[in-house]
Amino acid sequence: MKNFSVCVFCGSRSGDNPDYVNQAEKLGTLIAKSNWRLVYGAGNTGIMGAVAKATQKEKGKTFGVIPDHLVQREVGKTDLDHYIVTENMHERKKLMFTNSDAVILLPGGPGSLDEFFEVLTWAQLGVHAKPIVLINVKNYWDPLLNLIDHTISAGFAEQSLKKLFKITESVDEAVEYIANFDQRLET
Repeated sequence: MKNFSVCVFCGSRSGDNPDYVNQAEKLGTLIAKSNWRLVYGAGNTGIMGAVAKATQKEKGKTFGVIPDHLVQREVGKTDLDHYIVTENMHERKKLMFTNSDAVILLPGGPGSLDEFFEVLTWAQLGVHAKPIVLINVKNYWDPLLNLIDHTISAGFAEQSLKKLFKITESVDEAVEYIANFDQRLET
């Protein structure tokens, strides 16, 4: 998979369970070992920082995008292969998405939810067909999945919405899914 890039949306905080950071580190390691480039929010803190540091530790390529107003708050990680400071969050999301071939979500807060719903909406509207994978560390995404089921049962979305993203229980499963998805695109 030449020049393949994976966008990782995740928290700038570490959360209350050490497995969140452990799985972020594992994902960063596997991204590097797969010769993929990490595209992420350029933060140096929380899960976001953990995935980037692990990618760099394995000599992986990194591409970070951060809005100017978050440089101090998320402690912008400037030692990346590519480091871009944007004017706002919208520009950040757009650059992260357009510079990636797949999207993975680890646990995160409102920003991660915003990013998920934006790429999911774009997929629903036919704007893209990139794989979207939620890694359900310690069942973190279960309430979100319940909400999606509720929107479907209440008549606000079709059942087919759930086919636009994949839920995995492990980092290994997510990486394997994306690797196989990418191979389907190459044939």
